[in-house]
Amino acid sequence: MVCLDVDGTMLGESGTVRDAVWHAVEMARSAGIQLTMCSGRPGFGVTRELAQRVNATGWHCFQNGASIVRLHDGHSQSAVLDDDIIKMLIARAREKNRLLELYTDSQYVTESETRVARVHAEVLGLPYAPQPYESLSPPIVRAQWIVAHHELDALVAEPHDGLEISPAMGPALPDQVFVNLTRRGVDKGYALRVIAAEYGVALDEVMYVGDGLNDTPALGIVGWPVAMGNAEPVAKALAKHIVADVESDGVAEALEMAVASRS
Repeated sequence: MVCLDVDGTMLGESGTVRDAVWHAVEMARSAGIQLTMCSGRPGFGVTRELAQRVNATGWHCFQNGASIVRLHDGHSQSAVLDDDIIKMLIARAREKNRLLELYTDSQYVTESETRVARVHAEVLGLPYAPQPYESLSPPIVRAQWIVAHHELDALVAEPHDGLEISPAMGPALPDQVFVNLTRRGVDKGYALRVIAAEYGVALDEVMYVGDGLNDTPALGIVGWPVAMGNAEPVAKALAKHIVADVESDGVAEALEMAVASRS
């Protein structure tokens, strides 16, 4: 099984997957390798389209591990946030006038009317339509702060009881940090364990390809941890293999390595 991160791994500055990567995906599938996406993005809009092309009937991890969905029938093993936590985050967002997004498996909401909120909706391939947070029907599986780099340390220092905090970068908004908030114990490593169990695959037989801090829980538990050439140092430190950067189709190199290992 090969698990692929999206931003900084499959997607670079252009916001599209290059032809060489899709060719490698097809080659890996033809070799009988089970492919799954493992993204911090939600499992709808552009990201769902990518997942369908990677593996239209398989399990995928979205929302930094909080949303675990089998595409063809919508079966979910997602981890839901407690109501009290959601109320706390909404109150803090309004008090600090900070950009907050709330997500279910299939929808999201933000009250923010900022440029960053609008651009992020475009990146996700979704309509930009600010609504009250309370308009989103549960279950809510993830929240996300979007802040400038200089605001990150102060935000992380705030109490986030019962939550995992996972900052990540996105090429489309390089001046911002996406701070994923999932239920305590829920991250990409958690989701990867669930998906591997569904397929009956041992973790030491899994390859994970990623570039960011939020990929480290998965990189740390698989037998084949692969870091992109553009990966953060903490991700590279966990990798057994380092491939080319995203703009040089490093993920295609990783997939070719996986295919070669089966021969």
